[in-house]
Amino acid sequence: MPASPADAPARPPVVILCGGRGTRLQEHTRAIPKPLVEIGGLPILWHVIHIYAAHGFRRFLLATGYRGELIERFAAEHAWPQHVSVNCVDTGLDTPTGGRIKLLEPHLAGEQLFCATYADGLADIDLHALLRFHHAHRALASVTVVRPRLQFGVVELDQHDRVAGFREKPVSQHWINGGFFCLHARVLERLRADSVLEREPLQALAAAGQLRAYRHEGFWACMDTYKDAVALEDLWQAGDARWLREGAHTGEPCTRADAHARGTRLSAQPVS
Repeated sequence: MPASPADAPARPPVVILCGGRGTRLQEHTRAIPKPLVEIGGLPILWHVIHIYAAHGFRRFLLATGYRGELIERFAAEHAWPQHVSVNCVDTGLDTPTGGRIKLLEPHLAGEQLFCATYADGLADIDLHALLRFHHAHRALASVTVVRPRLQFGVVELDQHDRVAGFREKPVSQHWINGGFFCLHARVLERLRADSVLEREPLQALAAAGQLRAYRHEGFWACMDTYKDAVALEDLWQAGDARWLREGAHTGEPCTRADAHARGTRLSAQPVS
Protein backbone atom coordinates (compact mmCIF):
# COMPACT_ATOMS: atom_id res chain seq x y z
CA MET A 1 0.00 0.00 0.00
CA PRO A 2 1.52 3.39 -0.97
CA ALA A 3 2.60 5.59 1.90
CA SER A 4 0.57 8.64 2.81
CA PRO A 5 2.08 12.09 2.25
CA ALA A 6 2.31 12.59 6.01
CA ASP A 7 4.90 9.87 6.53
CA ALA A 8 6.88 10.53 3.34
CA PRO A 9 10.18 12.43 3.33
CA ALA A 10 10.15 16.05 2.15
CA ARG A 11 9.69 16.30 -1.59
CA PRO A 12 12.62 17.69 -3.57
CA PRO A 13 12.37 19.57 -6.88
CA VAL A 14 11.82 17.52 -10.02
CA VAL A 15 13.88 17.90 -13.20
CA ILE A 16 12.16 16.62 -16.35
CA LEU A 17 14.30 16.12 -19.45
CA CYS A 18 12.30 17.63 -22.31
CA GLY A 19 14.94 18.39 -24.93
CA GLY A 20 14.92 15.39 -27.27
CA ARG A 21 13.79 15.53 -30.88
CA GLY A 22 11.72 12.33 -30.83
CA THR A 23 12.99 11.19 -34.22
CA ARG A 24 11.22 7.82 -33.96
CA LEU A 25 7.92 9.65 -33.43
CA GLN A 26 8.08 11.73 -36.60
CA GLU A 27 4.38 11.21 -37.29
CA HIS A 28 3.84 13.56 -34.32
CA THR A 29 7.07 15.48 -33.77
CA ARG A 30 7.52 17.29 -37.08
CA ALA A 31 5.31 20.06 -35.69
CA ILE A 32 5.63 19.64 -31.91
CA PRO A 33 8.30 18.37 -29.52
CA LYS A 34 7.97 14.87 -28.13
CA PRO A 35 6.88 15.99 -24.61
CA LEU A 36 3.76 17.57 -26.17
CA VAL A 37 2.59 14.42 -27.98
CA GLU A 38 -0.83 13.80 -26.50
CA ILE A 39 -2.45 10.97 -24.59
CA GLY A 40 -6.17 11.54 -24.19
CA GLY A 41 -5.86 15.10 -25.45
CA LEU A 42 -3.15 15.99 -22.89
CA PRO A 43 0.61 16.12 -23.53
CA ILE A 44 2.58 13.20 -22.12
CA LEU A 45 4.51 15.86 -20.18
CA TRP A 46 1.27 16.65 -18.29
CA HIS A 47 0.99 12.98 -17.34
CA VAL A 48 4.59 12.87 -16.05
CA ILE A 49 4.05 16.00 -13.96
CA HIS A 50 0.75 14.52 -12.72
CA ILE A 51 2.55 11.41 -11.43
CA TYR A 52 4.81 13.55 -9.24
CA ALA A 53 2.19 16.14 -8.25
CA ALA A 54 -0.13 13.36 -7.09
CA HIS A 55 2.60 12.39 -4.60
CA GLY A 56 2.94 15.94 -3.29
CA PHE A 57 5.83 17.22 -5.40
CA ARG A 58 5.44 20.91 -6.10
CA ARG A 59 8.44 22.34 -7.99
CA PHE A 60 9.20 21.28 -11.55
CA LEU A 61 12.10 22.35 -13.79
CA LEU A 62 11.71 21.46 -17.46
CA ALA A 63 15.02 21.15 -19.32
CA THR A 64 13.92 22.11 -22.83
CA GLY A 65 15.59 21.97 -26.23
CA TYR A 66 13.89 21.15 -29.53
CA ARG A 67 10.81 23.37 -30.01
CA GLY A 68 11.23 24.46 -26.42
CA GLU A 69 9.14 27.58 -26.99
CA LEU A 70 6.06 25.37 -27.43
CA ILE A 71 6.74 23.58 -24.14
CA GLU A 72 7.24 26.93 -22.42
CA ARG A 73 3.91 28.16 -23.81
CA PHE A 74 2.11 25.05 -22.58
CA ALA A 75 3.70 25.33 -19.12
CA ALA A 76 2.75 29.01 -18.87
CA GLU A 77 -0.83 28.67 -20.09
CA HIS A 78 -1.92 25.45 -18.40
CA ALA A 79 -3.87 25.74 -15.13
CA TRP A 80 -1.66 23.71 -12.79
CA PRO A 81 -2.83 22.57 -9.35
CA GLN A 82 -2.45 25.03 -6.49
CA HIS A 83 1.11 25.31 -5.13
CA VAL A 84 2.58 23.56 -8.20
CA SER A 85 5.17 25.61 -10.11
CA VAL A 86 6.39 24.56 -13.56
CA ASN A 87 9.34 26.48 -15.03
CA CYS A 88 11.25 25.96 -18.25
CA VAL A 89 14.98 26.35 -18.79
CA ASP A 90 16.37 26.34 -22.33
CA THR A 91 19.25 23.87 -22.23
CA GLY A 92 20.09 23.93 -25.93
CA LEU A 93 19.09 22.07 -29.04
CA ASP A 94 21.58 19.17 -28.99
CA THR A 95 22.77 19.13 -25.37
CA PRO A 96 22.99 15.56 -23.98
CA THR A 97 21.01 14.48 -20.93
CA GLY A 98 23.75 15.02 -18.34
CA GLY A 99 24.62 18.39 -19.83
CA ARG A 100 20.99 19.50 -19.57
CA ILE A 101 20.95 18.68 -15.87
CA LYS A 102 24.30 20.43 -15.38
CA LEU A 103 22.85 23.61 -16.90
CA LEU A 104 20.12 23.54 -14.25
CA GLU A 105 22.69 23.74 -11.44
CA PRO A 106 22.00 27.45 -10.68
CA HIS A 107 18.29 26.64 -10.38
CA LEU A 108 19.05 23.85 -7.90
CA ALA A 109 21.24 25.96 -5.62
CA GLY A 110 20.62 25.21 -1.96
CA GLU A 111 19.01 21.83 -2.66
CA GLN A 112 20.59 18.71 -1.19
CA LEU A 113 18.49 16.34 -3.28
CA PHE A 114 16.54 16.50 -6.51
CA CYS A 115 14.58 14.06 -8.63
CA ALA A 116 14.95 13.66 -12.38
CA THR A 117 13.13 11.73 -15.06
CA TYR A 118 12.37 11.62 -18.76
CA ALA A 119 9.39 13.37 -20.36
CA ASP A 120 8.36 10.22 -22.21
CA GLY A 121 8.16 7.62 -19.40
CA LEU A 122 5.06 6.72 -17.36
CA ALA A 123 4.68 4.37 -14.40
CA ASP A 124 2.42 3.57 -11.47
CA ILE A 125 5.47 4.04 -9.26
CA ASP A 126 5.19 4.75 -5.53
CA LEU A 127 7.41 7.82 -5.29
CA HIS A 128 7.11 7.92 -1.50
CA ALA A 129 8.69 4.45 -1.38
CA LEU A 130 11.38 5.54 -3.85
CA LEU A 131 12.34 8.48 -1.61
CA ARG A 132 12.44 6.24 1.48
CA PHE A 133 14.65 3.78 -0.42
CA HIS A 134 17.01 6.55 -1.45
CA HIS A 135 17.28 8.04 2.04
CA ALA A 136 17.87 4.59 3.55
CA HIS A 137 20.86 3.51 1.45
CA ARG A 138 22.70 6.88 1.68
CA ALA A 139 24.38 6.57 -1.72
CA LEU A 140 24.49 9.62 -4.00
CA ALA A 141 22.05 8.33 -6.60
CA SER A 142 19.12 6.02 -7.13
CA VAL A 143 17.74 4.90 -10.49
CA THR A 144 14.44 3.14 -10.96
CA VAL A 145 14.87 -0.08 -12.90
CA VAL A 146 12.12 -1.96 -14.71
CA ARG A 147 11.67 -5.12 -16.74
CA PRO A 148 9.72 -4.17 -19.86
CA ARG A 149 7.63 -6.52 -21.94
CA LEU A 150 9.59 -7.67 -24.98
CA GLN A 151 8.54 -6.37 -28.38
CA PHE A 152 8.47 -9.87 -29.90
CA GLY A 153 7.31 -13.28 -28.83
CA VAL A 154 9.98 -15.86 -27.99
CA VAL A 155 10.59 -19.42 -29.06
CA GLU A 156 11.56 -21.83 -26.31
CA LEU A 157 14.05 -24.54 -27.30
CA ASP A 158 15.31 -27.64 -25.53
CA GLN A 159 18.94 -28.78 -25.48
CA HIS A 160 18.43 -30.64 -28.77
CA ASP A 161 17.01 -27.57 -30.55
CA ARG A 162 13.51 -28.97 -30.51
CA VAL A 163 10.88 -26.27 -30.19
CA ALA A 164 9.34 -26.65 -26.75
CA GLY A 165 6.83 -23.84 -27.05
CA PHE A 166 6.11 -20.22 -27.73
CA ARG A 167 5.57 -17.27 -25.41
CA GLU A 168 3.91 -14.09 -26.64
CA LYS A 169 5.92 -11.00 -25.68
CA PRO A 170 7.11 -12.08 -22.23
CA VAL A 171 8.55 -9.74 -19.62
CA SER A 172 12.29 -9.27 -20.05
CA GLN A 173 14.57 -11.06 -17.61
CA HIS A 174 16.88 -8.05 -17.62
CA TRP A 175 16.46 -4.78 -15.73
CA ILE A 176 16.69 -1.51 -17.66
CA ASN A 177 16.89 2.17 -16.75
CA GLY A 178 13.31 3.35 -16.20
CA GLY A 179 14.08 6.96 -15.22
CA PHE A 180 12.62 8.30 -11.95
CA PHE A 181 16.02 9.16 -10.44
CA CYS A 182 16.86 10.53 -7.00
CA LEU A 183 20.14 12.47 -7.15
CA HIS A 184 22.17 14.13 -4.41
CA ALA A 185 23.33 17.62 -5.31
CA ARG A 186 26.93 16.34 -5.33
CA VAL A 187 26.09 14.44 -8.52
CA LEU A 188 26.11 17.82 -10.27
CA GLU A 189 29.86 18.01 -9.61
CA ARG A 190 30.30 14.91 -11.78
CA LEU A 191 28.47 16.37 -14.78
CA ARG A 192 29.88 18.40 -17.66
CA ALA A 193 28.21 20.25 -20.51
CA ASP A 194 28.85 17.28 -22.81
CA SER A 195 27.87 14.53 -20.34
CA VAL A 196 25.48 11.80 -21.38
CA LEU A 197 23.95 10.96 -18.01
CA GLU A 198 23.47 7.29 -18.82
CA ARG A 199 27.12 6.77 -19.77
CA GLU A 200 30.15 8.06 -17.86
CA PRO A 201 28.36 9.80 -14.96
CA LEU A 202 26.16 6.86 -13.97
CA GLN A 203 28.89 4.34 -14.77
CA ALA A 204 31.33 6.24 -12.54
CA LEU A 205 28.76 6.41 -9.73
CA ALA A 206 28.19 2.67 -10.07
CA ALA A 207 31.94 1.95 -10.00
CA ALA A 208 32.23 4.03 -6.82
CA GLY A 209 29.36 2.17 -5.16
CA GLN A 210 27.27 5.34 -5.17
CA LEU A 211 24.37 4.17 -7.39
CA ARG A 212 21.49 1.99 -6.19
CA ALA A 213 18.64 0.47 -8.17
CA TYR A 214 15.03 0.78 -7.04
CA ARG A 215 13.14 -2.17 -8.55
CA HIS A 216 9.72 -1.25 -9.88
CA GLU A 217 7.62 -4.31 -10.70
CA GLY A 218 4.43 -2.48 -11.67
CA PHE A 219 3.29 -0.70 -14.81
CA TRP A 220 5.91 1.16 -16.85
CA ALA A 221 5.81 2.40 -20.42
CA CYS A 222 7.96 4.60 -22.61
CA MET A 223 6.64 6.57 -25.58
CA ASP A 224 9.55 5.91 -27.91
CA THR A 225 7.73 5.12 -31.16
CA TYR A 226 4.41 5.82 -32.85
CA LYS A 227 3.32 2.32 -31.84
CA ASP A 228 4.01 3.20 -28.19
CA ALA A 229 1.94 6.38 -28.51
CA VAL A 230 -0.98 4.41 -29.93
CA ALA A 231 -0.75 1.83 -27.11
CA LEU A 232 -0.82 4.52 -24.42
CA GLU A 233 -3.73 6.26 -26.12
CA ASP A 234 -5.61 2.95 -26.22
CA LEU A 235 -5.11 2.51 -22.46
CA TRP A 236 -6.42 6.01 -21.82
CA GLN A 237 -9.48 5.53 -24.02
CA ALA A 238 -10.22 2.24 -22.26
CA GLY A 239 -10.18 4.00 -18.87
CA ASP A 240 -7.06 2.03 -17.95
CA ALA A 241 -4.50 4.82 -17.46
CA ARG A 242 -2.54 2.84 -14.91
CA TRP A 243 -0.01 5.59 -14.24
CA LEU A 244 -2.64 7.86 -12.66
CA ARG A 245 -2.58 7.16 -8.93
CA GLU A 246 -4.29 10.16 -7.33
CA GLY A 247 -5.88 13.35 -8.58
CA ALA A 248 -3.17 15.98 -8.83
CA HIS A 249 -5.92 18.58 -9.20
CA THR A 250 -8.04 17.49 -6.25
CA GLY A 251 -5.65 15.55 -4.03
CA GLU A 252 -8.27 12.82 -3.79
CA PRO A 253 -7.83 9.16 -4.76
CA CYS A 254 -8.48 8.64 -8.45
CA THR A 255 -9.92 5.47 -9.98
CA ARG A 256 -9.14 4.57 -13.57
CA ALA A 257 -12.69 5.50 -14.53
CA ASP A 258 -12.27 8.87 -12.79
CA ALA A 259 -8.98 9.43 -14.60
CA HIS A 260 -10.62 8.68 -17.93
CA ALA A 261 -13.47 11.07 -17.16
CA ARG A 262 -11.03 13.78 -16.07
CA GLY A 263 -8.96 13.29 -19.19
CA THR A 264 -12.05 13.65 -21.35
CA ARG A 265 -12.96 16.93 -19.63
CA LEU A 266 -9.44 18.39 -19.74
CA SER A 267 -8.84 17.34 -23.34
CA ALA A 268 -11.23 20.11 -24.34
CA GLN A 269 -8.72 22.67 -23.01
CA PRO A 270 -6.34 24.00 -25.69
CA VAL A 271 -2.69 23.10 -25.31
CA SER A 272 -1.53 26.30 -26.90
